[in-house]
Amino acid sequence: MQAVYNIAEICAQQGITDVVLSPGSRCAPLTLAFARHPGIHVRTVPDERAAAFIGLGLAQSQRRAVALVCTSGTAGLNYAPAVAEAYFQQIPLVVFTADRPPEWIDQLDGQTIRQTDLYGAHAKGSFSFPADTSHPDAHWHSARLVAEAINLAQQFPAGPVQVNVPLREPFYPKAGEEIRFDAVRTIRETPGQPTLSGAEFEALRAALAQTPRVLVVAGQHRHDAPLALALHRFGAAYQVPVVGDVISNLHQPLAEPGELSSGPISKHDVFLAVPDRNLKDALRPELLITFGQSLISKALKLYLRDAQPAQHWHIQAAGPVADTFQSLTRIIRLEPATFFEQLATISSSSSGNQVSATATAEPTSYTAAWQQAESWATGLLHDFLSQPDQTFTEFTAFQHALRHLADGTALHLANSMAVRYANILGMPDNRHVEVFANRGTSGIDGCTSTAVGAALAQPERPVVLLTGDVAFFYDRNAFWQNYPTPNLRVILFNNHAGGIFRLIDGPRQQPELEELFETHQPLTAENTARDFGLRYFTAGTLSELQLALSAFFAPVSGAALLEITTDSATNAAFFEQYRAVVRTSFSS
Repeated sequence: MQAVYNIAEICAQQGITDVVLSPGSRCAPLTLAFARHPGIHVRTVPDERAAAFIGLGLAQSQRRAVALVCTSGTAGLNYAPAVAEAYFQQIPLVVFTADRPPEWIDQLDGQTIRQTDLYGAHAKGSFSFPADTSHPDAHWHSARLVAEAINLAQQFPAGPVQVNVPLREPFYPKAGEEIRFDAVRTIRETPGQPTLSGAEFEALRAALAQTPRVLVVAGQHRHDAPLALALHRFGAAYQVPVVGDVISNLHQPLAEPGELSSGPISKHDVFLAVPDRNLKDALRPELLITFGQSLISKALKLYLRDAQPAQHWHIQAAGPVADTFQSLTRIIRLEPATFFEQLATISSSSSGNQVSATATAEPTSYTAAWQQAESWATGLLHDFLSQPDQTFTEFTAFQHALRHLADGTALHLANSMAVRYANILGMPDNRHVEVFANRGTSGIDGCTSTAVGAALAQPERPVVLLTGDVAFFYDRNAFWQNYPTPNLRVILFNNHAGGIFRLIDGPRQQPELEELFETHQPLTAENTARDFGLRYFTAGTLSELQLALSAFFAPVSGAALLEITTDSATNAAFFEQYRAVVRTSFSS
């Protein structure tokens, strides 16, 4: 078992400090090696699906690889949703699946399935650990293979890898037997930075200068202060509007004072719902520049597909590039921060003027069109949601919840309506709130577990999850582990129905809506809170919510859950009223 025990040492040398494992027998050598290694922090989560998403949350928050360990059989299949999410969100996970030895596959042995390449196209790579490492070459091969797997997981674009480890009995050490770790030689990789020559940058600058209608669209991206500042300077230099969903994390205050003269634009979900051809024409780009991953806004995606800009540049250092808007013409292999900073610098030096973050040049007519649409949408939302005697709905409750977020919060948004409400409303002004959401695959299956992983990763930071009832109850096993998360706050919007299907065209027009699309359930979260030791609050009216929010967010030790109860039909009617106001209030 020495080569198996050395896996823990290789992980530690390669910078992996956190392992999430689920109990099992076949994985015992791995479990004990990681548990007894002084440089590894092990957490045990019984439900493999929850365990994998907790690992994803840890890796996402710490911005480094996390290892998962499970036993043989269907245990590894339960990792699949989180593995897929990690693949599309580019989060490094190293998945160790214990297995039966190869001669017993397909021989009707217990807990035995075909585990080789278990995640297929949703993992960056699959590695088969040697079943027999008694020969020196096999011993060397096993260490090399683990190092290669970890390097691959962390190479840009990062992602999950599987290492399948077949183990023969006996695999438990004898009573009192010490597990030791060899001084293994591992392989480390130093990442390189792609660069462009000055002449290439000058050609890009010239193309920008000759194109009057340039638009930057940011996809999902972690908060990156140098990138935000580079975008700030780029927008000031070229007077280019910058558009970003809430998951692009462009909303946080900059390190330098001043507002970006051409953005960022964040209310596009509102004004792009306006059926005004003149508005759409005024916003149409000739050159689209994109970076980052997916968008939440369907309205923005459909608009850009229809717009068909003559040029579309995507900025990405490495890896496959999606043609989301069906207009891609150029891939620029750079880090986005490098691209925007260097182009802003070239622009300022070419013109002989130093462009600063507080530049306030008069916006072009194209930039002004985006700014005017943003201003109109901001005003409409404020007026619509500030009406006196307003009906209590999850939309209005969501707005109040966002206002109470503390500076420095890590905000996790569950899929379905939670992430959409946040994208419409935006984040509180002048507060550092970093937004996370499982938009790689956009599933509801691990939203709570991911937030729990984030709370474990950064215990000093407030972690807030805003979630709907179906996502919450589906993933209750996120709390089935023995590690305190006093910094975690969960706000549950319970309409007892999975009400998103009343809000989107298609299912809401069907007579089978209530039976086949909505997920009617009579549950409340009170029992869940009691089972897992969460402080529990409820609200069913605006006055109850205002009282509850103050106590809920108070700096009291212990995780807390606030359940906000609303009516699905009332929510749908109010949201339709909002959409009607958007459609009819705009004047060209």
